[in-house]
Amino acid sequence: MAEDVHIWDQKVSWDEHDGIKSAVTGLLSSGLSGYAFEHTDIGGYTAIDNPLLKYHRSKELLMRWTELAAFTVVFRTHEGNRPEVNHQIYSDGETLRHLARLAEVYAAWKPYRMKLVKEAAETGLPVVRHPFVHYPDDPEVYGLNYQFMVGSELMVAPVLDPGEDAVEVYLPAGRWVHLWSGKEYGSAEEGVYRTIPAPIGEPAVFYNEGSDAGRRFREELERRGVL
Repeated sequence: MAEDVHIWDQKVSWDEHDGIKSAVTGLLSSGLSGYAFEHTDIGGYTAIDNPLLKYHRSKELLMRWTELAAFTVVFRTHEGNRPEVNHQIYSDGETLRHLARLAEVYAAWKPYRMKLVKEAAETGLPVVRHPFVHYPDDPEVYGLNYQFMVGSELMVAPVLDPGEDAVEVYLPAGRWVHLWSGKEYGSAEEGVYRTIPAPIGEPAVFYNEGSDAGRRFREELERRGVL
């Protein structure tokens, strides 16, 4: 039977050991451990506020964490343990509009998500997967720490560092369509690395050329006015 796991209580930081990067590590490792349904608190949970050590959630971190969560099974925010020192979704209009936009993104792939949830219930295969699940013969994917697939047809590389507006993505052999622009990347013969523009609101997301789920996802984004 498929299990659910909440990747929880990370610090409100960009840290690889207990921040946003560790949320991705948790998503991938829990999926390999038998937990098919994974999600993370948007923005993290644990803030620290004392003279010796401070971890306060920034606006940029919250917005990037929102993008990450939009491609997991559950899309949920959290004020954290010390709401008064954290930037919140209601702190300003821009942040609230960003959350609303990514909520539309999350809603737009519902048909594909429901298909994957059904598959998980029947087989135990997680919704969020490490790329080696589908590309076991490609040695490059084994070195990917912070890139993941949603099912077999979406590839996601979230921005996990402050001040960045592009991200390096590895695309296994095949043609891949960039979700936001519709531009095709990749090579039919071999995997390639590409640096992809990823301004806030447009995390690097691709779908396989010819993917019905990907095409319908993009069409639904257009219908909702997100693209």
